[in-house]
Amino acid sequence: MSFLQRRIGPNVVGVYGTLQPFADAVKLVLKESVMPQQSNAFLFLLAPFISLVTAIIGWAVIPVSGVVVLNSEISLLYSLAVSGLSVYGVLLAGWSANSKYAVLGSLRSTAQMISYELVLGAGALAVAAIAGSLNLVRIVELQEGIWLLVPLLPMALMFAISILAETNRTPFDLPEAESELVAGFFTEHSAAPFVFFFLGEYCSILLISALTSVLFLGGTMIGTIVIVFGFIWVRATLPRVRFDQLMSGAWTVLIPIALGLLSVIISVIPLLA
Repeated sequence: MSFLQRRIGPNVVGVYGTLQPFADAVKLVLKESVMPQQSNAFLFLLAPFISLVTAIIGWAVIPVSGVVVLNSEISLLYSLAVSGLSVYGVLLAGWSANSKYAVLGSLRSTAQMISYELVLGAGALAVAAIAGSLNLVRIVELQEGIWLLVPLLPMALMFAISILAETNRTPFDLPEAESELVAGFFTEHSAAPFVFFFLGEYCSILLISALTSVLFLGGTMIGTIVIVFGFIWVRATLPRVRFDQLMSGAWTVLIPIALGLLSVIISVIPLLA
C-alpha cells in the first residue's frame, strides 16, 4: 500500500518492516483495555467476539484446493446467512459503547450492509440459477470449462462493488470515516477487543474474496489473491464517497439493475436447457 501511495511505510521493525505486524500485535495484546464508564460491559466485549467468530465460521463451506469442511447442499445460503450475522457485532459495538461517534458509525454500517446485501444476494442467486445448485463445490466443478465471470460479467462487477461495501472498505468506509467519526463503531474499543475487530475485518476480506473466486473464478487460489490485491489497490487509490451517494447508488442504481439482470438470467436459462 505504501508503494502504491509513493510513501515509505513501516520499514524499521525487521527487514523492510516485515516484523511490524507482529510488533503491533504484541503491543495491542499487552495494552490495558479501557471501557467507557456508562457502557454496557457485556455487549461491549461481546461485539468484537461476534465479528471475529462470524468471519471464521464462514470458512466452513469454502472449498480450498478441493477440500471443504462442510460440504452442504445449501452452502451458498450458509455463506450469505453468516455474512448477514456480522452486522450484529457492528451494531452492538456502537450501541453498547454509549458514544455518539460509535452509534453513528454502527448505524451507517448497518444501513450500508443491509442495502448492499441485496446486490450480493442477487449475484449469488444468478450463479446458483446457472449452476442449478446451492452447493459451492458443484459451482466450482461447473466452471472447469469456463469461468462464470464470462457470461455474468455485469453481475460480477456489481458483486465486486458490493463486497467493498459489505466489508466497509474504501471508498465505502463511511462507518469508520476518521475525518468524521474518529474510528466509527469501534472508537471506544482498544487493546484485545480492538484486535478482535481488526482480525475479524481482515478475515472477512479474505473470506469474501474466496467466495467471489468460488462463484466467478472457479475457486482458484490465484483468483482469491487477485481480489485481495484489488481491495488494497482500491483503498490506496480511490477517495471516500459521501454517505448519501453510497445509499442512493445502491437503491437507485445497483439494486434495480441487479434484480433486472437476475430476472433475465432466470428467464433465459429454461430456453437454453
